[in-house]
Amino acid sequence: MLRRAFFSLVAGLALLAPSIATASPALVFEPYNGTVFYSEDPDALWFPASLTKLMTAYVAFEALRNGEVTLDTKVICSKNASIQAPTKLGLPVGGSIDLDMALQVMIVKSANDVAMMVAETVGGSEEAFVERMNKAAKKLGMTRTHYDNPNGLPDERQYTTARDLARLARALIIEFPEHADMFAEKYVKVGDKTLRGHNGMLRTFSGADGMKTGFICDSGFNIVVSATREGRKLVAVVLGEPSTRVRNARAAELLENGYKRYFWKSLFGTSLDGLAMKASLSDEPAHLRSVICGPRPKKRRHRARKSSLTPKAAEFPSIIRTAAAH
Repeated sequence: MLRRAFFSLVAGLALLAPSIATASPALVFEPYNGTVFYSEDPDALWFPASLTKLMTAYVAFEALRNGEVTLDTKVICSKNASIQAPTKLGLPVGGSIDLDMALQVMIVKSANDVAMMVAETVGGSEEAFVERMNKAAKKLGMTRTHYDNPNGLPDERQYTTARDLARLARALIIEFPEHADMFAEKYVKVGDKTLRGHNGMLRTFSGADGMKTGFICDSGFNIVVSATREGRKLVAVVLGEPSTRVRNARAAELLENGYKRYFWKSLFGTSLDGLAMKASLSDEPAHLRSVICGPRPKKRRHRARKSSLTPKAAEFPSIIRTAAAH
């Protein structure tokens, strides 16, 4: 009788496993105790795209906690910030907003120029801020993560994993609950402008209450999304999907299955640190550009002509048109 009941339980749990066939990294976990409910390639290197801004926010929140800045601190648009590729707020050089508004715009609208403004204000320079990002990653145990900019625009030296992003999301939730509302906002108002956020799951998934999306051609469509139902919080990390629709569908299915298996996984699930790491892992991130955005267009020979772009922007027109970390 007990043997039959055991195998019935195993069969039932198997039916609840996520059914979307994919080779992309994914992970769903409970943030307060770190229990993992499901994982797939959690340690594969990946370009974070605008999921980078989760770490930018974390370092900024640390600075707020330490009294280095306040939410009223003025965040000024430098020349360096103004030439960041879209998505962006588009302030003129010398324009400013307070840090509170800057963090909201960075998280909700995923503005790359504002992420740079935050970095330069909190760190004193982009380089000093990035150093703080990497120190924070090391402190949080993000062993396969490295940052080279604060916004997630394309950079071969910037990479992470689903497991490391889970560690970061967990730290944000546990250490900074006072800022949780920033990740739950669907819109943000700047002056007379209302900016709509990129995280559609906040509008479509019951209980969704954070966190961030990210996209560049080489990473595909990424998301870290949290949800709370009946006091139970889960977080899903999904990387490398071919569209926002597929990404959101996979994240939703992972969360739904997590809630269905919540009781059993809470008893028998492993932890983020307890997940086994594959013996053989690639030492460079996946490159999905040809799959997600198609091959790079061939350069045509033409006579030089004057560009209307700023000097630095003129060097990277394809990034400005297509990269759009968000």
